[in-house]
Amino acid sequence: MKRTNTFAVRPLSNNGEQLLRDLLDASAALWNETNYQRLMRYNDEDGFEGEDVFEADTGQLEGKYKGVLGASTAQQVIRKNTEAWRGFFALKDQYHDESNTSVTIHPEPPGFRGNEDDGRQLKGVIRNTSYTVEWGDCSRLEILVGSELKDRYDHTGRLRLEVAGDPNWPDYEKQGRLDLWYDETASTFRASQPVTVSGDTRDTPLASETAALDIGANNLVACTTTTGEQYLYEGRDLFDRFRNTTREIARLQSKLEGGQYSSERIRRLYRKRTRRRDHAQEALCRDLLERLYEDGVDTVYVGGLTDVLDTHWSVETNAKTHNFWSFKKFTERLVCTAAEFGISVEIRSEAWTSQECPQCGLTDRTMRHQDTLTCPCGFEGHADITASETFLRRRTEQAVRPMARPVRFEWDDHTWSESPRSHRPKEQRTDPSTVNRDGNIASGDS
Repeated sequence: MKRTNTFAVRPLSNNGEQLLRDLLDASAALWNETNYQRLMRYNDEDGFEGEDVFEADTGQLEGKYKGVLGASTAQQVIRKNTEAWRGFFALKDQYHDESNTSVTIHPEPPGFRGNEDDGRQLKGVIRNTSYTVEWGDCSRLEILVGSELKDRYDHTGRLRLEVAGDPNWPDYEKQGRLDLWYDETASTFRASQPVTVSGDTRDTPLASETAALDIGANNLVACTTTTGEQYLYEGRDLFDRFRNTTREIARLQSKLEGGQYSSERIRRLYRKRTRRRDHAQEALCRDLLERLYEDGVDTVYVGGLTDVLDTHWSVETNAKTHNFWSFKKFTERLVCTAAEFGISVEIRSEAWTSQECPQCGLTDRTMRHQDTLTCPCGFEGHADITASETFLRRRTEQAVRPMARPVRFEWDDHTWSESPRSHRPKEQRTDPSTVNRDGNIASGDS
């Protein structure tokens, strides 16, 4: 199985920190020069074939930077840029393929990592044979550096860094190339180490239950299982912070001088926004799958986002779902985490589940207001929970009978904690999105 160890690293001296900064700055500069040559070929007025961008003279660039980076590291930076361009062309082919609906926005070529005047993004990649990690009471990372850096800093040739924290996967069979970068939000150097581990880390689930997830805009995930359990992960606060950061980015962009498209402050906000979102998503996946494992779930159905974007009620909701969720990244993270628990994840169409009344089956007469779904037949229930029930019923072709009120979770920037609303007595629950007209919990159960 493929897994990733992510950890913070600390240089052991001021001299070592400046050496590391120079190494990552040179990596970013090499990426930029490689990317520029390929972008010029891509934008050639005489037209181009896709492979033309890979005919750029990267050998000359490798020679220019290998004294600082080392030949192996310079090769890895160029190779990673090659992979980014191949990924761009693959996405572009999918976008122009009318039979493929997975890519709905025209992809952009790989971007740059800032410039020297405004400050480059300090980011590099190290070949798997050019670094070593030792785990223990004093964990450490050692990486090779180029001869120019060795002479400049009177160094031995291997930069030693202290590793903070414990790895999730210390007993791996094989390590991949190391990504290394400076996190300006936390003022910390970080590393990401892909590894290959053998076998499952847990036994397979004890039962063969099924769960269905509805991915929403205001509620990130609504889940219903065949055991009758229901989980609701609320996302309004996360959405608000994401939107406020986006507005601040737009405000700063409006003040840029002519010809400028970004600044160090804007790039820092972009990275901060992405890091917050990814942290919440990763924690959500692990929290939810741990619960599903305990429930005996071995299969999870996730609704394809293409149908959702076609049927949501507003442009704002679509923007939230598409821009904030980063659906592909979320599903990849869900699949990866689920493998640890022996749980399979399947993506299926969930078209109209958010509009179907579970009581009469109509879709064209139902109405949604915020979190509440109502139908002229008299049904009123929580829209996202109802959608997950309907989705689960379609996949399993069996009645869904929730056992209790949904368990709600709120994000506190660190963990998903159970909301106090999960335990309020029925008569105290005044939120109209969580009760039906009879005063009972609106589970969507007919």
